[in-house]
Amino acid sequence: MGDRHNHTATGAQHLNVYVQGKGFPILGLHGHPGTGHNLSVFTNHLSKRYQTLSPDLRGYGKSRFQGNFAMDDHLTDLEALLDRFEIEKCLVLGWSLGGILAMELALRLPQRVSGLILVATAARPRGNHPPISLPDNVYTGVAALLNYIKPSWQWNIETFGKRSLFRYLIQQHTPTAYGYIAREAVQAYLQTSPGATRALYSAIQSGYNRLPDLQQIECPSLVLAGAEDRHITADSSLETAQHLKNSQWHCYPNTAHLFPWEIPQQLLRDIDLWLEQHPEVLNN
Repeated sequence: MGDRHNHTATGAQHLNVYVQGKGFPILGLHGHPGTGHNLSVFTNHLSKRYQTLSPDLRGYGKSRFQGNFAMDDHLTDLEALLDRFEIEKCLVLGWSLGGILAMELALRLPQRVSGLILVATAARPRGNHPPISLPDNVYTGVAALLNYIKPSWQWNIETFGKRSLFRYLIQQHTPTAYGYIAREAVQAYLQTSPGATRALYSAIQSGYNRLPDLQQIECPSLVLAGAEDRHITADSSLETAQHLKNSQWHCYPNTAHLFPWEIPQQLLRDIDLWLEQHPEVLNN
């Protein structure tokens, strides 16, 4: 589906997208590095009752893109995707960078976004990540590769995983969490383009801050954070929740940036409950 010729310099790129289920559409937006597959923890569950669409964003996964682009280009691509599937209204779930894009989409297309589920994200993202050492990178590489070969291998988790950068991405070093890392994270990392990385870092370096604009968002929002998240702190997620008019906030103890892979059952229960309490987000 990722046709390289299907874009112009300013136009939308045709995104590769994973579609599951039937019913009210839920658009899932992955983080960095990432692919649409990384949302399977949400989509495998939600697609039992709704239609889930999880694109590979421009420059990620199978949505190949050579060269540089700006963060705004993601929004152009996503608007074109909604048009392609004739979606007038959808709920948007975004994880990390995907959550930032979800808020941007709600600001750009308020009439098409019925609600927001924001996971490990913030409108003014702040991190408190310690400096990264060479052994960290080596241990991460070894842990990721061994985990890829033999998923959820306890010895690898103890020996390398808990010493690697994964110790900042997850708190609960469980076979479940490492299973997701094996199946999804390594692949996503390998398929992320330099242009995608540059687009993200240039936005962060310019001091990205959308807090003052969040009052324009009228739709209900569910804001979820991991208490020990060092990439986008729980405090910055809470600040976002406080600036959204109609938001509910959950912070999960003893979890970090990849908390959907640490506590999937609890998380999905809370999402289901919020959807029950806000039937308006599932109506055209």
